[in-house]
Amino acid sequence: MKRENLVLLADGYKYAHHKLYYPGTTQIYSYLESRGGMFNETIFFGLQYFLKEYLQGPAFTQHDLDEADGFLKQVFGRDDVFDKSKFQYILDKYNGRLPVKIKAVAEGTAVPTGNVLMTIENTDPECYWLTNFLETLLMQVWYPCTVATLSNQIKRVVVRYYQETATPGAEAGIDFVLNDFGFRGVSSVESAKIGGAAHLLNFRGSDNLAGSVMAINYYNAQNVYGLSIPATEHSICTLLGREGELEVFRHVLKTFPTGIIACVSDSYNIFKACSEYWGTELRDEILNRDGTLVIRPDSGDPVMTLLEIFNILFDKFGFTINAKGYKVLPSQVRVIQGDGVNYTEIGNIYKALKENGISAENLVLGMGGALLQKVDRDTQKFALKCSCAIVNGQEVRVEKSPTEMDADGNITSSFKKSKAGRLKLIMVDGTFKTVNEDDLPAAEDLLQTVFKNGELINTVSFEQVKANVNANKG
Repeated sequence: MKRENLVLLADGYKYAHHKLYYPGTTQIYSYLESRGGMFNETIFFGLQYFLKEYLQGPAFTQHDLDEADGFLKQVFGRDDVFDKSKFQYILDKYNGRLPVKIKAVAEGTAVPTGNVLMTIENTDPECYWLTNFLETLLMQVWYPCTVATLSNQIKRVVVRYYQETATPGAEAGIDFVLNDFGFRGVSSVESAKIGGAAHLLNFRGSDNLAGSVMAINYYNAQNVYGLSIPATEHSICTLLGREGELEVFRHVLKTFPTGIIACVSDSYNIFKACSEYWGTELRDEILNRDGTLVIRPDSGDPVMTLLEIFNILFDKFGFTINAKGYKVLPSQVRVIQGDGVNYTEIGNIYKALKENGISAENLVLGMGGALLQKVDRDTQKFALKCSCAIVNGQEVRVEKSPTEMDADGNITSSFKKSKAGRLKLIMVDGTFKTVNEDDLPAAEDLLQTVFKNGELINTVSFEQVKANVNANKG
């Protein structure tokens, strides 16, 4: 399949920058950081996908360049903005392999915000303009980083409530608590792929097959990490109308007499479905199954609906009190909440369960748009900025430090202040710290070269990325 035309994968204003950099500029060195945001640390993930998909090997062809030349003349309505010779130089001298070096922290590492995550610099002085030309594309790593971070933070909430309320040993099921329902709600197949893979660093429950495919194709994953179960949807459960819902439920149990199966049960009245159908008519069949029925509400206030459903199910199926003093349904019955689920609501749900004496192990979750779509570059405030340059043979420390006015009219320093100099990421007393390359020479730079002149270096497997995530301090 044809690659995207790399020559056209930049913001329009980038195409004039080769002229606008001050005469004598021969090197631009830039860095990526997460400047803050929703969480105080960010898991770095996804760069290898972008390197393999867009930059590895010859990144563009003569056909791409010729196509871009005509296209960009139309974009700018003049022929003195895009300079074809700049790319022709790379094509002729390097066969389209990009003369840049990229260093990055190991994927899967959780780094406190405000630290360098990646650096990029040109390796040929003629290509000083190329470093930040690639910003538009490489900045998109914000997305898998942000999804991986969000999913990881949710896992921390789940783990906390399991530790407080669940039966000892139930922790083995945590990997399947948060299920990725996001494929249909995300903006593109590519987003489903890279966002879905990011989620799989933390959980294994997923209906987003694209995430597992991405992990295999771009991170050489040795297994399919996203696992799912048979489950109904409303088109199945409403096929016989309101009066036929019980018959459909019976058919579902008969179709899969063993194993885990989920059934959406709010087509008409979730409370009647739990009480009269699952809890009465089909109760004995469910309790005699070698498997688990997962009942899915899909409407209403998540907290209030779940509390009422659990009250009904405890009454109909009975419960045990675990060692921590919380109610647990028989293993043949569980509930999945997939409607209205987001980071905040998950905390509210588990808090309500705990306050009502209900163990966290009774519930699993599905999360769609809030997991893969309701994030943006500002969720973790990603930025890529130039911090060093060589101009007329002299190294120049480069930084921005804006003065801004807040909503009350006060003049303040902006959080957008950038770092200056060539940077390295080190560990000091167990804490990440960003310093200049010349500082603390004995300290190991945790940024590794991952790309140089068209070649990937130090590639990482999905298994290693997952191991890095698990090794992070919780």
